[in-house]
Amino acid sequence: MSNQGSNPALRSRIASELLKIKAIKLSPNDPFKWSSGWNSPIYCDNRMTLSYPDLRTMIKNAFVQDIKLRYPEVEMIAGVATAGIPQGAIIAEAMNLPFIYVRDKAKSHGMTNRIEGQVREGKNVVVIEDLISTGGSSIRAIEALREAKMKVMGLAAIFTYGFPDADTNLSAAEVDYFTLSGYDVLLDIAIQENYVDAQALESLKAWRLDPSTWKV
Repeated sequence: MSNQGSNPALRSRIASELLKIKAIKLSPNDPFKWSSGWNSPIYCDNRMTLSYPDLRTMIKNAFVQDIKLRYPEVEMIAGVATAGIPQGAIIAEAMNLPFIYVRDKAKSHGMTNRIEGQVREGKNVVVIEDLISTGGSSIRAIEALREAKMKVMGLAAIFTYGFPDADTNLSAAEVDYFTLSGYDVLLDIAIQENYVDAQALESLKAWRLDPSTWKV
């Protein structure tokens, strides 16, 4: 099954909007440093979309459309902390479904919950992320839901870097997923709308293929 949303034109439009509001910043000559230590020519913060009602609504509607199409038996929505929480809550509200969210690790106090909200064994759940890089945080959340005896139907995210490791890791974890937009179409939009030149484009392509060793 394709890991892209069902509307190719919308995939490009979302990429364009993410660049416009600077939720995605491209800086191949002065790269960002990730917590992993990797140098990166791109920085993505999809929480920015929450501040733009028209784009927020566009993303919500795209998620709802594709979730209904791909996972018609969905019974709950789960957000991955932290950036997946508001997106997931918006989607759950639009679909009139229960919402929960999953912490990266259990709280150290109180009820020591890993999953917040009403856990319902056997229910069909779709997991919401804002961004997929290697898939690690998503897989940890999905494993927590499975341990709670919930049925994870799939994972949906706004954007993916398109790393080969993500497909490998999610496939190994038996996770079906789709994203509304991604790095492939972003590069096309970036060159069309003059965010980067041809030389920068080649550097951006090289980074996606081998991000751990990429240098300016």
